[in-house]
Parts: sequence; structure tokens; C-alpha cells
Amino acid sequence: MRCPKCQSTDLRVLDTRAGKEGSSIRRRRECGNCGHRFSTVEEIMREHLQVVKRDGRREDFERAKLLSGLRKAVEKRPIDTLQIEMLVADVMAEMERSFDQEVPSSAIGELIMQRLRKLDSIAYVRYASVYKDFRDLGELEQEIRSLSADKSN
Repeated sequence: MRCPKCQSTDLRVLDTRAGKEGSSIRRRRECGNCGHRFSTVEEIMREHLQVVKRDGRREDFERAKLLSGLRKAVEKRPIDTLQIEMLVADVMAEMERSFDQEVPSSAIGELIMQRLRKLDSIAYVRYASVYKDFRDLGELEQEIRSLSADKSN
């Protein structure tokens, strides 16, 4: 591994913590060359996981696509990269527990929305508006009412 700032390999681990589900490890690192501090997330590599799309097509699971969608949803929200990485690690651990080689795209979307709903309501609505493909403002309004009702309970 290299420092993201100066590309040095002179790194040391300052802190190590297990992720929520115990399926990932977060490490706080410091570069011995430039002093830059950064976090990494280490998780089990999952090979050959297939996503079953709504229309029945299958494609290889791409973690980068999951991260891309989440980054769009949390844009300009008070959510840092580490929170997103831990959310993805949590979703992937749940997918591994619940499915073998094939995961329905709907299950992935639901897992993400469950976690976003707890993390940030605006990011949740942004993600849900794309995932659920609302047809009109009434459907979006109903989802927001549901979210508000959950927050008041």
C-alpha cells in the first residue's frame, strides 16, 4: 500500500477497529515520509458474485457501482468517506450471509436504503428516488411522509 498523498510505502498503523458486523477492519494509518493520515477498510474479497437485475439479466457484482450510487446520494451531505465504506462493507457482509452466488438487485437496493434511512434522511430520499423510480410527486411525497413518521416515533 502507498500513501495517497506522496506515494511512499513507509506507512504505520495507528489504530485498528473491527467494523459493525465484524466482516471488515478499519485501520488508521500515517505516512512516515510526509505525515499524512488516512483510513483504510479491509474486507473479505468476494469472488464471482452475480447480480440478478429486474429484467432477469445477470452481471458481475461491481463494488465501484455501489459506491458510485452512494456517493451521488450523499453528495453535499455531512457523511464522510469512511461512513460510506463501512455502509458498503456492512451491505456486502449481509449479502454474503443471505445469498450464495446470485443476489437480486432489489435486495441490494433494500439493504442500502435500510442503512441510509438511519444514516441520513436526505441521502435516503435521493437514493430512493432513483432506486424506486417514482412516477410522480405523489409517490415521492408519500415516501417522505413515511420517513417523517418514522423519525417522530
